[in-house]
Amino acid sequence: MRAFVADASVAVGWVHPAQATAETEAMLDAIAEGAILEVPALWPLEVANALTVLVRRRKLTENERQTALGWLRALPLRIDHEMSSLAFSLLSELATTHHLSVYDAAYLELAHRRKLMLSCNDGPLRKAATQFGVDLWE
Repeated sequence: MRAFVADASVAVGWVHPAQATAETEAMLDAIAEGAILEVPALWPLEVANALTVLVRRRKLTENERQTALGWLRALPLRIDHEMSSLAFSLLSELATTHHLSVYDAAYLELAHRRKLMLSCNDGPLRKAATQFGVDLWE
């Protein structure tokens, strides 16, 4: 079974039409065909926060947020819990080396460790993935 890593911005694209791209649609197709989404443990927190912010900015209604959370909760996720044990070592080093947040370094490290493609909309994270030898979802 195929798997990939996607950051929180991708998940927002799945549930907020203004954020959707051809790439996010292709990932949803892959999931429908049996692909597994692998994410660091911070992913649900980041996604839930992003949706809350969209409600505050009046870009989503509360009902849309609740619907999105229910839909996201049903995705075939494999949540990786290694990140907390790596925060003070490898993740901090990756963040420093590649000028990323430690949060973004968690996505990079997970994709590298599991040898999975990474999908993200973040320019610096995409650049770091290329430098670190992580394949990007194109």
